[in-house]
Amino acid sequence: MSKITFLGAGSTVFAKNVLGDCMTVPSLQDFEFALFDIDHERLTDSENMLNNMKNSMGSTVTIKSYTDRKEALRGAKYVINAIQVGGYDPCTITDFEIPKKYGLRQTIADTIGIGGIFRNLRTIPVMLDFAKDMREVCPDAWFLNYTNPMAVLTGTMLRYGGIKTVGLCHSVQVCAPELLKSLDMPTDNIQWKIAGINHMAWLLEITRDGKDLYPEIKKRAAEKQKTKHNDMVRFELMNRFGYYITESSEHNAEYHPYFIKRNYPELIEKFNIPLDEYPRRCVNQIAGWKQMREDMVNNKDLTHERSHEYGSYIIEAMETDIPYKIGGNVLNTGRLISNLPENAVVEVPCLVDSSGVTPTYVGDLPEQLAALNRTNINTQLLTIEAAMTGKKEHIYQAAMLDPHTAAELSMDDIVSLCDDLIEAHGDWLPKFS
Repeated sequence: MSKITFLGAGSTVFAKNVLGDCMTVPSLQDFEFALFDIDHERLTDSENMLNNMKNSMGSTVTIKSYTDRKEALRGAKYVINAIQVGGYDPCTITDFEIPKKYGLRQTIADTIGIGGIFRNLRTIPVMLDFAKDMREVCPDAWFLNYTNPMAVLTGTMLRYGGIKTVGLCHSVQVCAPELLKSLDMPTDNIQWKIAGINHMAWLLEITRDGKDLYPEIKKRAAEKQKTKHNDMVRFELMNRFGYYITESSEHNAEYHPYFIKRNYPELIEKFNIPLDEYPRRCVNQIAGWKQMREDMVNNKDLTHERSHEYGSYIIEAMETDIPYKIGGNVLNTGRLISNLPENAVVEVPCLVDSSGVTPTYVGDLPEQLAALNRTNINTQLLTIEAAMTGKKEHIYQAAMLDPHTAAELSMDDIVSLCDDLIEAHGDWLPKFS
């Protein structure tokens, strides 16, 4: 029996979406869905939820929970990764509260920035442990990574894990339709091209029946900017740099040095920037889990409709050899994007079939877009260097190269902040020298 292993299966809602999607696919009906999580209570919740859904949908997949990770992985054909190391309490709280003491504010802190750097440093050792197990018990499996920070973790697996890996995010497939909806434009018969890096990929082209939609998009966006809305940062970036960006405004507010600034506090109101957004979401999700648990885990009639997440479409394409196009995170091998570094992870169109994931060549990005991408890539590559060498100096350098951190703090303060975070995280981090 073929096996799909889900690491971090206690993420019940996400497990519902991705494995629920797989239950709708005829070619996957004989698969075992192997569930693993270090939180055994949440693991049991997900197992019960998936069995309820399986019965309601008439699926013939097998659902099985494991408390031994290596056994969950043994013989797997596909491994889906959705872990979060350290959780909200203590690690997310630490990522936000200690930088605040230095006057450094964040919104999400899960990609780059000081929070993203430390999220990477505590997650990379766990991911490399996964890779070690996989090389032993399922060396040919595909590792589908959904865990953030996407670019660094995917890059680490590809460069040091020895496992076939692709990084997946849902911002690419929803970018163009949601942009058009927000501007009251129809979404039918559109074509688009997106490339860049994760959370900072660019809508390079968007057309309907061959007609460029950008002039109308920019006209409507300029008008919408006159009133308060939830996408003001991205519209401002489009106005200044010429192209729309894939990930949300609350994310992009902290990827650039222009928006969250102590000397310009009025920018927070002007661009409607939700500081501390991620901790707020975490608190709300924890509070709402009791009701959600009742609605999902104990609902015998629970059903599911296939979502836009890439996971099930990738596995279906590999199983059936019917090609499918995704926006995938892959190494920039051979300079797929020719004006970005070759050892960076880029997000580009990829063809998926039974031979695997084949990235497509994009060429040069417009120079201003590549320049913005490089500012984030600098921090990503130094974070990997820190993790693989165990040297504090590379943590400091990653932070000093981060656009938002560097715009707010002195070098001495950046080093001091990193030291404080290393101490506060304690055993959640490996030892650095």
